[in-house]
Amino acid sequence: MGIILEEHNDSFHIVDLISKEHKERSMIDGQIHNILSVASIIQEIKEQLEQTHGPLKHVSVAAAGRSLKTAEGTVTVDISDRTLVSNEDINRLELLAVQHAQEKLLAAHQSQEDDHYYCVGYSVLYYKLQDEKIGSLIDQTGKSATVEVIATFLPRVVVESLLAALQRADLEMEALTLEPIAAIHVLVPPSMRRLNIALVDIGAGTSDIAIVRENTVSAYGMVPVAGDEMTEALSSHYLLDFPLAEQLKRQIYDQEILTVQDILGFEQEIPSQEVIDVIRPSVKHLALSIANEIKRLNHNSSPQAVMIVGGGGLTPTLTKEVSMQLDLPENRVAIRSLDALSGVTLADHIEASPALVTPIGIAIAAQRAPIHYISLTVNEQSIRLFELKELTVGDTLLAARITARQLYGRPGLALTVKVNGQWRTLPGEHGSPTTILLNGAEAGTKDRVGNQDHVELLFGKDGTDASATVRDLVEAPEPIHYQLDGVTRTVIGEILLNGKTVTMDTEIADREELTVNAANRIRDAITSHVSPGTDSFTVTWNGTPHRLRKRETVYIANGQEVSDQYEICANDIIETLQPASLSLKEIARDLDIVLEERADVTFNEEPVVIKKPRTAAYVNGQLANLDYQVQCNDQVEFKSLSNSPILFSDIFSFTDFSLPSQSTAAYRLMRNGESIRFNELIFGGDQLEIIFE
Repeated sequence: MGIILEEHNDSFHIVDLISKEHKERSMIDGQIHNILSVASIIQEIKEQLEQTHGPLKHVSVAAAGRSLKTAEGTVTVDISDRTLVSNEDINRLELLAVQHAQEKLLAAHQSQEDDHYYCVGYSVLYYKLQDEKIGSLIDQTGKSATVEVIATFLPRVVVESLLAALQRADLEMEALTLEPIAAIHVLVPPSMRRLNIALVDIGAGTSDIAIVRENTVSAYGMVPVAGDEMTEALSSHYLLDFPLAEQLKRQIYDQEILTVQDILGFEQEIPSQEVIDVIRPSVKHLALSIANEIKRLNHNSSPQAVMIVGGGGLTPTLTKEVSMQLDLPENRVAIRSLDALSGVTLADHIEASPALVTPIGIAIAAQRAPIHYISLTVNEQSIRLFELKELTVGDTLLAARITARQLYGRPGLALTVKVNGQWRTLPGEHGSPTTILLNGAEAGTKDRVGNQDHVELLFGKDGTDASATVRDLVEAPEPIHYQLDGVTRTVIGEILLNGKTVTMDTEIADREELTVNAANRIRDAITSHVSPGTDSFTVTWNGTPHRLRKRETVYIANGQEVSDQYEICANDIIETLQPASLSLKEIARDLDIVLEERADVTFNEEPVVIKKPRTAAYVNGQLANLDYQVQCNDQVEFKSLSNSPILFSDIFSFTDFSLPSQSTAAYRLMRNGESIRFNELIFGGDQLEIIFE
């Protein structure tokens, strides 16, 4: 679309306007895909205008809003040991989030060039403190702070391809603007920009969105749904060629009965209301897509009002559907036509239409607020930027590929130490912030820059590594005074670093283990003064040595028996009781040695105990009584004796009974009522007797 514009004081007159459609799909989503084809259309419009208005050499153009790319960026920092105390701290945090958005955009488009995109603006979606949304982070304390932004970028290739197409048509770019900015410039004057307004430019293939709030254009967006979706719905429903379906759509408001011819040659007469019903699902889809994108760009909330421009805005019931999706009154969503442009008049042959708002806005914005390149330096590096908005120091840092992390010195390395079994981390010193100088004066990232400015960065110093001594991590153990068997004694704990005793002033290295050993347990404190009764001695059993420990010492603390794990406290009164020595019989029991075999029987109705020794005990080589108390240096040996079974004949060794030597009477040996011989086995519990006949 080519427009000849005349300015008269503060008003504009549209002298001429020529619009031509591309012969092929040479532009897709705002990007020139065929420079030669686009240049040809530009040349045709230029030559047609030149026939009436003379030679044209300079032109103002707009980059399509749909070519803008938006991405969300998030950054989270640890603030557990520091607070964000100034707006500049927040600004630098926001800049880091913008760079994260830029990285996401580059990754999504598989580009490695940092200057592939111009950042044309960003807005903060929210701040968070420990994952909870908060209004401001200044002076807040907690573990972590998060900033999420939505940033808008213009691909450099879009601008370069525009320049190339103009050069082929022998035109020189005089000024550049963006379509959403242009529409806002004529529809939303600065006095209205304190309001929260969404501007939607609905074209054929895409719907461009711009958000105004707090006196600035805060965000741009695009949805790939627009007027063509309605045309496609009509084409499919009525079997129409796409151009005929487009013609049918444009006639909805003009006639009640529409006549079309389908691809089979049949002519149809269709009520306009029926056409509206056919496209209703597509209208709802378009409204939902636009509403969702508006909310995403507007901090997940609805704006105060929505202005719709562009030819697609004439779609029936669209404003009602958008208002429903945004929960706004119907009168808060409106189509704005040329009548909304104050101080603009049209030549008689130009018909007013919402589709002209953006092109005329481009022409006016290019005159009133043209976008130029500006040149400046960052640390002697030359930078060229598009003046798409009020440029700040932060924009120059993005263009110079200065990462936000370079705006602070690197923090020193942390020190990690295991203290009494628990890991502790001592952070290194924070780096000092980088000083930013703008033309020699100290500045912040939000300060504005202009042409030929000089930005200099005095990079901050790195923080020192964390360091500590034993004294920084633990307290020195206090001496403990107590009584042991009537004698006052003192125990003092020790400090171990990696198992070795150290002093309080010993330096600690990373990943070392520091332990405070109070040394006040009885087993640690008293054994140096009292034998704990755990000396060992050797016992030999059938040629095999066995090492035995003596009984433990008994400890009494303040009148109560305690274990050797008891921790001594100040002024405790502790007594020790040494254990009695072990007897040979107790040692045999501990080793499960059978000293004798025993059988309890009755003989002639009298109880008798029969015993047979199975093991003999020797102390220092001498046969010993089993009640002997063994001393520490004694050599004890147990030896097995005969393993012969207990027989009936053994009963006579444990009773006074004897057979008569002169008696001629016959007798029988009985066991449990049955006859038995002298050499047969008997067992405990047997009832034995001798019966004379």
